[in-house]
Amino acid sequence: MADASMIDPPVTSADEMLDGLKQEIGSEGFQYLLDRDHSVTYLPRGAKLLVSFERVEDTLDLSDTGMPLALDFAEDKNWSVLHFAGNDDTWFRSQALYDFLDEMVDAAFFEDFDRVTFFGLGMGAYAAAAFSVVAPGATVVAIAPQATLDHERAEWDTRFPASRLLEFRDRYGYAPDMVEGAGQAFVLYDPIEMLDSVHASLFRGDNVVRLKCRHLKDGIARALLDMDMLHKVVEDAAEGRLTEPGFYALLRRRRDHPRYLRNLLFYMDDMHRPYLTALYCAHVLERMNAPAFRRRLNAAKTSLTAEGRLPLWLDDE
Repeated sequence: MADASMIDPPVTSADEMLDGLKQEIGSEGFQYLLDRDHSVTYLPRGAKLLVSFERVEDTLDLSDTGMPLALDFAEDKNWSVLHFAGNDDTWFRSQALYDFLDEMVDAAFFEDFDRVTFFGLGMGAYAAAAFSVVAPGATVVAIAPQATLDHERAEWDTRFPASRLLEFRDRYGYAPDMVEGAGQAFVLYDPIEMLDSVHASLFRGDNVVRLKCRHLKDGIARALLDMDMLHKVVEDAAEGRLTEPGFYALLRRRRDHPRYLRNLLFYMDDMHRPYLTALYCAHVLERMNAPAFRRRLNAAKTSLTAEGRLPLWLDDE
């Protein structure tokens, strides 16, 4: 067992994260501050490249170490990593970032790799899709991406009022257009979340695979991490193995995941169907001790009794 005193404490700030990444780059890597809100770090390793876009706040929230998720994904696979970090809700709309990618394209940087995969979630998912155009044939894994926040194209999405002032009509602006040259683009989203579902529906084409993560709401990445799925999904996508049946087979793990079970329970509450709620709660209680589900079951029984609809099988519960 490792000595607890020898384990590095988790990173808690953007500066600490950049310092940690700098220690990994070696003699052939690099790290640049592109502007006050964006940085890029290149960690050269093997012939496959993972390009990630992560908001620093998301990284610190989701990663056990506080280091980028991409670094963890690539750690045991000998993948090279090109990591873009954003310090604020910028959606990576940065001229300095555009200029950097132009330089990488001119230098044929992406052509040196056997496979290139772009990854991100939320704001980073939008960026992963939008900037994937610089590496035609790349794979994209986008978790709950926005298609755009341009007020004329997405006036129905009012969740990010400050970010709507950003420019989404210039280069790399409309993400669905940018993934047209991708090999495959996997868009993970919760179809119950209406605005996320509309954004996902704008990603079309034979190369786009929309993967439904029902009742995970805005916590898809967190849930997939907790279910030990996210690494597998990214790896299979990067290796050309990810399929819809394979993804949904993995997603069956959610049936034992507390966040999913609670979200589905809240959804049934909103439906006001006590019999269905009772059926669901009884099923969950057969597999685990869950006091909240016991309370909901009792409440559903009370409602059904008052309506004269209590079935015999519930009378014994």
